[in-house]
Amino acid sequence: MVSKPISDATNDTGKDTKTEVSNKESGRPPTLEHTKGKNKEQKIEQTHEQVTEDIMHHPDLVNPLDDTRIDVKSGFTKDSQRLKSDKHEFEYDAVVLGAGPAGEAAAMKLAKSGKKVVVIDPREQVGGNCTHVGTIPSKALRQSVFNLINFRRDQMFTKAMDYHQVPLNIVLAKARKVILQQVQTHTRFYERNQIEVIHGWANFIDKNTIRIEIDENTFETITFNKAIITVGSRPYRPDILDFNHPRVFDSDKILQMDYVVKKIIIYGAGVIGCEYASIFTGLGYKVDLINNQNQLLSYLDSEISDAIAHDFRQFGVVIRSNEEIDHLETHDDCVILHLKSGKKIKSDAILWSNGRSGNTEGLNLECLGLTANSRGQLKVDDTYCTEVENIYAAGDVIGWPSLASAAYDQGRCAAAFMVGDRDAEPVSSVPTGIYTIPEISCIGKTEQELTDAKVPYEVGQAFFKHLARAQIIGERSGVLKILFHRETLEILGIHCYGNHASEIIHIGQAVMKCNATLEYFVNTTFNYPTMAEAYRVAALNGLNRVF
Repeated sequence: MVSKPISDATNDTGKDTKTEVSNKESGRPPTLEHTKGKNKEQKIEQTHEQVTEDIMHHPDLVNPLDDTRIDVKSGFTKDSQRLKSDKHEFEYDAVVLGAGPAGEAAAMKLAKSGKKVVVIDPREQVGGNCTHVGTIPSKALRQSVFNLINFRRDQMFTKAMDYHQVPLNIVLAKARKVILQQVQTHTRFYERNQIEVIHGWANFIDKNTIRIEIDENTFETITFNKAIITVGSRPYRPDILDFNHPRVFDSDKILQMDYVVKKIIIYGAGVIGCEYASIFTGLGYKVDLINNQNQLLSYLDSEISDAIAHDFRQFGVVIRSNEEIDHLETHDDCVILHLKSGKKIKSDAILWSNGRSGNTEGLNLECLGLTANSRGQLKVDDTYCTEVENIYAAGDVIGWPSLASAAYDQGRCAAAFMVGDRDAEPVSSVPTGIYTIPEISCIGKTEQELTDAKVPYEVGQAFFKHLARAQIIGERSGVLKILFHRETLEILGIHCYGNHASEIIHIGQAVMKCNATLEYFVNTTFNYPTMAEAYRVAALNGLNRVF
């Protein structure tokens, strides 16, 4: 050990002994201490004692492995007080029936408004039919098929495997991964907002009480102030078909098909039917599409409807319009569809996609005085309230437009009305999104509607085949149509057909929402090359028609 020279006026800690290290006990700020009359050794000893007292004070060490826990009672747990106390004696401020898009949006809005909320859903995982058997798996399947189509078109991969021999179940592998990711994401949303979720079948006892079947012969009863029904919908199943047969499918059951078919009948040429016609054609199947109407998707702009029909025929889809089923023969190796026109069609399987029904059976709506229509749908007013003042409904269960995007907004808006938000308003401007190959999306008026209303409109068009970005990515078809008032240049409708149409439409939707005119697209610089520049091309094309 090296000894310090006597002239070193510091203690063992290296501090200058002429200043006080701590004056903690006195509560006064540290000051220079004068030790008049004391020799140097006494000064060192006194200062060393002060330093020792400070060094011997050890802070508490936090050990996360011990049993010490810090907790507070949340305002959302079942037995605690509400953040915003409503004047009622019930357990919950609100009950949400269904954990799909509408139910999730309603629950989040209610929770963020300080309400005590519980969500009830029969599935063991959140997400509803949208995530498990509807929007998510079908769109993921569509994307996989779209990738296969592009792969086969690319000359660098002309020796690719024969994809029409791949069972649908294998192509769905990606969809299953997406479903799992979606479930995990939405589960975190409920956990983050501390929303209680009960998995079970619910039915009403009265307008303030619900019984939940948690398990077989296991029930729980809860009370609530208000409820919102967001139970979604399921494929409509007519009695004349045996859906237990392995060759008879609806849009839910088709996701379980695990054998190869060469030909399939799709009965119903609505949104779901047309989307699956694209998917099966992309897989190399022969498709007979049975349409009850005289035109595909007749509510669309006629030019868009004609475009999808033309491309379907180019891809080999046989469209049979103005036809209606008489009966169906089922055999071990095929099905035979008999139409009322006398036609008979033989195929390996049939997909029934002719309408959907609301999942209101089993809710015991009769005890509330509510009656669903023939398709299981409920009637609501502009605030999404049913005929019972404390019971609301949103999403597919109320009918139009039966889109996941609209359902989410309807659920949020219904919850806003439930909590009394002054700026709440019903969902009105909803873009149509149809995920055929290519996609279809539109918003606003069609040409026929403007003609019938005698509105002086003009049309601006941009064909995708003329856009640099479309040529780069190999888009062969597509068009963007802008309908505008020829005098005021007000944008009246936007219709898009082509891949990425469901994305492209939102530029026009935003401009319409802001009440901007056609000149916005002319005076705005778009990135080049992009698909978005179709708006500038279409706007200039339309202005050239104005005189």
